[in-house]
Amino acid sequence: MQRIRESIHIRTMKAKRKVEEISKEDVQAFLKKNAFVLFTVGAVVVGIILGFALRPYKMSYREVKYFSFPGEVLMRMLQMLVLPLLVSSLITGMAALDSKASGKMGMRAVIYYMTTTIIAVFIGIIIVLIIHPGKGSKAEFGKQQTIEQVSPADAFLDLIRNMFPPNLVQACTQQFKTRYGKRKVHVTITVNDTIFNSTNATQEVMEITREEVIPVPGQVNGVNALGLVVFSMCFGLIIGNMKEQGQLLRDFFDSLNDAIMSLVAIIMWYAPIGILFLIAGKIVEMDDLTQMGGQLGMYTITVIIGLLIHGVLILPMLYFVITRQNPFIFIAGLLQALITALGTSSSSATLPVTFKCLEENNKIDKRITRFILPVGATINMDGTALYEALAAIFIAQVNNMEMNFGQIITISITATAASIGAAGIPQAGLVTMVIVLTSVGLPTDDITLIIAVDWFLDRLRTTTNVLGDSIGAGIVEFLSRHELRSKDVEMGNSVLEEKERKKPYKLISQDSDLENDRRTHSESNM
Repeated sequence: MQRIRESIHIRTMKAKRKVEEISKEDVQAFLKKNAFVLFTVGAVVVGIILGFALRPYKMSYREVKYFSFPGEVLMRMLQMLVLPLLVSSLITGMAALDSKASGKMGMRAVIYYMTTTIIAVFIGIIIVLIIHPGKGSKAEFGKQQTIEQVSPADAFLDLIRNMFPPNLVQACTQQFKTRYGKRKVHVTITVNDTIFNSTNATQEVMEITREEVIPVPGQVNGVNALGLVVFSMCFGLIIGNMKEQGQLLRDFFDSLNDAIMSLVAIIMWYAPIGILFLIAGKIVEMDDLTQMGGQLGMYTITVIIGLLIHGVLILPMLYFVITRQNPFIFIAGLLQALITALGTSSSSATLPVTFKCLEENNKIDKRITRFILPVGATINMDGTALYEALAAIFIAQVNNMEMNFGQIITISITATAASIGAAGIPQAGLVTMVIVLTSVGLPTDDITLIIAVDWFLDRLRTTTNVLGDSIGAGIVEFLSRHELRSKDVEMGNSVLEEKERKKPYKLISQDSDLENDRRTHSESNM
């Protein structure tokens, strides 16, 4: 006990000394360094207070839209940068690595994405089975709307189709999506009358017309991020293998990436204002929470518990086990990206901020962030996977349907696959939920039961998605450190060789220029 007291006393004295040593300059330096984070956290707090303060005034839909306008401007600014940033960062990231190094990194990233997504799905399933939020009657919920039906097979094929867009310009604004149309089918049936009349065998021809639902090619608005990611990765690898021939293109995309990041730095000063109005506007707009049923309230708490377990326990534990570093120091550097994700509820719109936080605060290698983050923002959706698995079982509980082990496994597989296909846009998870529900024969119209709280849960799962992508970048950098060092050594050697090769050429050209100058000078003197 005496030793413990002494150690506590020594630590207290050290802490006291450190506090006493803090000067005015140290405080100013801290505030200057963390100004963005402090402003953003302040904006969230002020936004929540302002939102609840304005709720009693019962603002009309038009007034809420006008009030939320500064937030809408921020969303548009960030979305404007996503496309050039996604393409330029992936191309430069892939071009900076050889095919062997990028292959190893890609394998590590895919293993990480699959592992965390599967863990997230199982957390969602276990939590919803333990808490059982769907107990009670379906009458608690309001009137249901109809939801467009989607075939799981068509949704999976659409995912592959979107990976290979036939038109890159169109892929910047639209994605392929199977629509459903009806066509009339005429079937001719020959009825043999011999069964009824054995003496006079007659044949009668009947024509039956029936309607058939058929898949029709269609388009939906939104960046086809998956197609652009696949193209950019392949294009970057080709440029990297072209060596000197591809240097011009590499320099172009490098400059484009730097220019976009400079624009991000400017937009960051506006971000706190935008986040403030986005959050305040959503709070003013939301339905009366007192009228929310007990089942929906329990469902919301269940989702929050699941996301907290994944984001606060599982992901930091994975980071610590692999890197042996403090995960919470790493997460502290991501604070602004996480708050932006909470405000915008779009992992794609948060991408520019995530780049800035990882490269500047956490000092992650640019070759890693440029490769991992765009891919992660497109296919790694831990929060969405957890949410979809949990919501599917909740809907089954509301309908008093018992899920057997086979159906739970089917939900876990389809939730993992559907989360990959979920675009990084607000409430994209609701669209892919149809696939999960259809796979186990649950009523798809019941998705509307959870829409009332989806705007809030969407923000939380987006924050979990961004955290998962960022921790993935930290883990992949740690595991790929040897490849990155060897690549640095190779680059250093190649730069030296290039300098040596160019040196005599420059000297010859300079000598010849001097001789020419002398000749012209002597001729003029003549």
